[in-house]
Amino acid sequence: MGDPNPRKHPSPLSGLLGGDTMPNKRYRAASAADNTGDSDAAGDDYGAHDDDDEQVDSAASDEEYYFEDDDDGGSIPEETDDAVTNADGDDGCDEKKRRQGPAAVVVLTEADVRRRQEEMIASVAELLSFPPGFAAALLRHFSWDAGRVEERWFSDDRRVRAALGLPPDGVPSPTSIRTAGHSPCGICFAAFPAGEMRSASCGAHFYCADCWRGYIAAAVGDGAARCLSLRCPEPSCAAAVVRELVAAAADAGDRARYARFELRSFVDDGGAGRRIKWCPAPGCNRAVELSSGDDDATDVFCACRHGFCWRCGEEAHRPVSCETVRAWLDKNNSYSETANWVLDNTKPCPKCLLPLEKDQGCMHMTCPPPCGHEFCWVCLDPWNNHQRCVGFADDAIADDDDDDNRGGAREKDYREELNRRLANASDRYLYHYERWIANFSSLEKVIKDMSELESMEIAKIAAMAELPEMEFEFLTRAYEQIADGRRVLKWAYAYGYYLDPARDAARRGLFEDLLDQANAWLEKLHAAAELERRETFCSAAEPAVIRELLLGYYKGRVENFTCVTRTFLGNLVKAFETTDLPRLSH
Repeated sequence: MGDPNPRKHPSPLSGLLGGDTMPNKRYRAASAADNTGDSDAAGDDYGAHDDDDEQVDSAASDEEYYFEDDDDGGSIPEETDDAVTNADGDDGCDEKKRRQGPAAVVVLTEADVRRRQEEMIASVAELLSFPPGFAAALLRHFSWDAGRVEERWFSDDRRVRAALGLPPDGVPSPTSIRTAGHSPCGICFAAFPAGEMRSASCGAHFYCADCWRGYIAAAVGDGAARCLSLRCPEPSCAAAVVRELVAAAADAGDRARYARFELRSFVDDGGAGRRIKWCPAPGCNRAVELSSGDDDATDVFCACRHGFCWRCGEEAHRPVSCETVRAWLDKNNSYSETANWVLDNTKPCPKCLLPLEKDQGCMHMTCPPPCGHEFCWVCLDPWNNHQRCVGFADDAIADDDDDDNRGGAREKDYREELNRRLANASDRYLYHYERWIANFSSLEKVIKDMSELESMEIAKIAAMAELPEMEFEFLTRAYEQIADGRRVLKWAYAYGYYLDPARDAARRGLFEDLLDQANAWLEKLHAAAELERRETFCSAAEPAVIRELLLGYYKGRVENFTCVTRTFLGNLVKAFETTDLPRLSH
């Protein structure tokens, strides 16, 4: 990971932007006149730059910063010991501001969710004096909203009973045992003695244990939608099959799967007013509950460190919109197919070169206004004089002065131009895709490193330095900032693809300036947290030397890089969340 200091190593983006160094920008403390927006907006925090001393002053963290053009040729401050050392050991960043952006959530285990579910079921069962299985069925029917259950039940209980397959009156029984003598099973028709067959809540249709077991197993195999709304096997009977009957008749595996489907339903079908969602990370069984007051939340984070968008369910993508994410992911899946389709299924208007698709059988084509040119789909000649369809004509003897009869040449020119445009679009797409995927891979590695750091690395380093582990919390904060930065840059590059180089040139310039600055400081922080950490603490140095390096230099360096990186990323995020950058429509 190289040093992103522009005076030592030019940014890898700088050559593509037409310059040898990164854009000359400085950031300054905003005056009262500048502060026309919400001072608590995401990104208005952390770090300052002293133009006189060219130092990173981490103490000035409660001011707001914007970018301004630097007429005297200033640039990002040099990396010097003075620029990154904080004698107080404080990163100068307010904790409340640091956590702005992602929504406040409560992470729930499956046991937590189940406890809430059972409490809700118990309250409804007590209210209606029903067995818990029927209370659960009522709650599922009304999207786990106890208030709606109470309202609908006491306004028209007969209608609710009919909808759920409950007896028209009285307290329903989950299952009944056949007490009469030998009688046949309704499915296999074998005769069974009293006590060996049972029915659903209808109490009228009895089946043997094997048939019930197979019936429930088939329903569970079909998934949650069927097994949670299972009815009596008799086609004409709508009696509900509830959890008590499943517990009595199904085998252990099917009982466990039924219970899991019911638990998942509590969250998926609207439990807690649709303020709980399962973490979509592979292998994670936790749920995330959105705190009250965060109705406009976007990104939320689980204890497994996976972040996802509350609105669209994709991975966390602040600051870009859900529409941009969907468009980008769709493009990743279909870019090559789209280019080939355009070449194979369209032809140009011979007059204006607009690509057209033929959607009817007739060969008579009319270009849309304002062109209005009429031509033949086969030969591209004008419709009132398409001679090229009459017989083969050698282009070498065609009338060079008759522009209307040069459809073949015009199509060839169009194809060459279309191929050139597709190549340029492909290059632009690959430029952004490569940077998107690079930050994606880096983010995965950062999350893995964070887990290793917290599980054993910090304890190992603390023992080596003979210091308490809390002295190394700055490393955890640094890695959290790196992960956030990789996530922001990843989706910022996806957004950049949709900024038209010509139409959005000015805004693209602002976007790339902010992106380059944020990327440069993120690389400095990542190098300090990853490479320099290993060089500093993975040696055979004496504890006293390590403590001196830690307390006298390295800790302050990482904390200041963390704070300044957060500032520049905040500037990038703020450009999205204000009107500086356009909201894209795809």
